[in-house]
Parts: sequence; C-alpha cells; structure tokens
Amino acid sequence: MFDRITDARLSWLLARFPAIALVGPRQVGKTTMALAHRQGTVEPLYLDLELPSARRRLDDPEAFLLAQRHRLLILDEVQRMPGLFEVLRGVIDLRRREGESAGQFLLLGSASGALLQQGSESLAGRMATLELTPFLAAELPAQAAPAGPADPVRALQDLWVRGGFPLSWLAPDDASSMAWREAFITTYLERDIPQLGPRIPAVTLRRLWTMLAHQQGGLLNQAQLAGSLAVSGQTVGRYIDLLADLMLVRRLPPWHGNVGKRLVRTPKVYVRDSGLVHALLGLTTLDQVLGHPVAGASWEGWVIEQLLAAAPSAQASFYRTARGAEADLVLHFPDGAAWVIEVKRSSAPTVSRGFHQAALDVGAERKLLVAPVPAAYPGRDGLEVMGVPDAVNAVAQASPQPWAQ
Repeated sequence: MFDRITDARLSWLLARFPAIALVGPRQVGKTTMALAHRQGTVEPLYLDLELPSARRRLDDPEAFLLAQRHRLLILDEVQRMPGLFEVLRGVIDLRRREGESAGQFLLLGSASGALLQQGSESLAGRMATLELTPFLAAELPAQAAPAGPADPVRALQDLWVRGGFPLSWLAPDDASSMAWREAFITTYLERDIPQLGPRIPAVTLRRLWTMLAHQQGGLLNQAQLAGSLAVSGQTVGRYIDLLADLMLVRRLPPWHGNVGKRLVRTPKVYVRDSGLVHALLGLTTLDQVLGHPVAGASWEGWVIEQLLAAAPSAQASFYRTARGAEADLVLHFPDGAAWVIEVKRSSAPTVSRGFHQAALDVGAERKLLVAPVPAAYPGRDGLEVMGVPDAVNAVAQASPQPWAQ
C-alpha cells in the first residue's frame, strides 16, 4: 500500500458523508485504498458485485445492508446493480436516525458517468464523489522507483513513459511494463466494455483509441475520425463518450469569453494516461518515445493531468484563437483567480507572443511555463518557468482543500 494524495481526501470525506463514490479506471488501486479504511475497530465488509456470489448476498438488499450496521460496507463495481441505489437511500436514512451520520458506504466504480448519474438521482445530499487517478508525480517521493532508488529526474521520466497505473509503474523493466499495458488495453476492449452494455467491435474501438493517441492534444474532429473508421460522426461521439466515462480519455473544453476575437470552439482530446498513449503507439522505452512525433503532445497531456489532479476544484480549459494566440491550459480557481499555463518538452523553453496575449484576454494573474528544468526561474513579462513538481505545488497552494489542513 503506497501513500496516495487521495487517501487523505477519502478519510476526510468518510468522516462527513454517509456514502462516498470512489471512481477511477480499473487497476488504479481503488480496492486497495478502500480496504485500508475502517470505522473504529470494525473491519469493513467488501463485496465485489461482479461476482455472482456477492450479488446473491444482496437478493434481499435491505435486510442484508441493515444487518451490517456499525460497519463500513465497500461495494465494488456498484454500477452493475443500479437498483441498489434506492435501497441505499433508505438504509442511509435509517442509520442516520440511529446516530450513524457518516462513513456507512464506500461505493467503487470504474464507469463514472453511470455511477454518478445513479447516485445523484437517488443519493442527493448523501454521497460525495472522489476520483482516484493513476500515480502522480507528487506521490513519487514516498515510494521507490521501478528499478530501485533513483534520482527525481529519472523517476519522472519513468512515470511519463510507463504511465501511472501501479502495475505498469512498478514492473521490473520496460518490457514487462509494456506487456501489462497491452494486456490492460485488450481486457478493456474484449471484456470490460462489453460488460457495460455497448456492442462495439473491439477492433473498431482500438483503432479509435490509437487514432486519439496519434492526435494527442489535438482538436477533436469527429468527422475526420468517422471517415477513417467508416462510421457516423454520432457513433464516434458515443465511442469517445464511453472512453471519457471510463476515465481513459479527457475532453478539455475551450475557454469562452467576450474578447472580440474568433475563438476556437472545439474541445481538445487527450488519452489521459501517458503510458497508454505509448502502448497504443508501440513505444516501449524512453528513447523510442523521444524519437516519436507524439513526444511533445504526450508530455503536454501528462503534465496537464498532474496539474488538474492537484487542483480538483479548479475549472480547466484551453485558450486558442483563429489567429494563433494560445495557452495549453487555463485554470480558474474558486476564488476567481485565473492562471494561464504553457507546457513545453524542451529544456530551454520559450513562449510565443500569442501566449502573452492569451494571458491578457483571460485576465490571468499568473503565467506559468512548465518544462523539464532543474529549478524554477523568472522569465520575461512576468513569466514563471518551473519544473513539474514546482508547478504542481504552486497549483495545489492556489487551490487549498480542507482535507490538507
């Protein structure tokens, strides 16, 4: 069990809400984290609802759940039993009247949309939601690098190349890590996605996933993707919706504002885990990644995921005009502050005039350039150049969370 940033957030929420939805892709560590939590001295009860034996124990769900008073119940893949949410509402309310106001149920799910829709309809005001991401750069100092103790630069490179899924990151060598990711992709396509209901040919969905990896960080062009796959644009939209629901793909929306300029209105799309980007493109080692045209876009997507995980309450978008003014990431924090961020893979990074114009249009208080530099330093016109750890810390400090206090 490695220390995760999400662990403190989960403990804080369990002390305040009767039900917590812990969502994240498969194999990201949700079950391991959930089983490490308990209420008092009583062991939690864990049920994996993909197993017929676990579902049989819930043939009479109200009676079973009420019999487990005063203990934390962990229900894994809870979206597999949508009818359970109505029962959970009644049980939560009854346990509340008996004095149990928090920490009753921990609901795990790998399809966030289905779980959140069911939960918001039935458990409004009773359930909080928390996402567990793959390993983050900010979590690396607390654990060993794959090949033993390593310098911070090597650790970040390994995390970028392999991605943050625990078994990929902790594999003994690059080849083993790639083999795990290939098996992960195949399992999702051939087993996990069909279990969710959609009848999507695995070959077609893999081709789409691979196309998105090739176009990492590009503007979403559904018509172009549809033409390549010989399906309709609406079908491509549904496929991407599914991958986003599984927390494997991110749509980053464009920034909108009345600045008197033609703004790009199409979202950018990223495969969220850099290790999956590289696996889909057949890139096993750091040298192979650096020699591929996707290297810059892959780094950009990886850094964006690190920053967004550090500021879960910030609103994220990107800025681009038809004339080329651009910022890779715009963050609006709850206090109203706006930051613009550019991501570069170069060790001697620069930004264009259009980036500074984007900062003016957005009304940004800070301008960050995130690159693989050893130490932060000031640039021209108020630009702050910093490495990934410093940028993550800066974003986290600008978005303080109650569980960190």
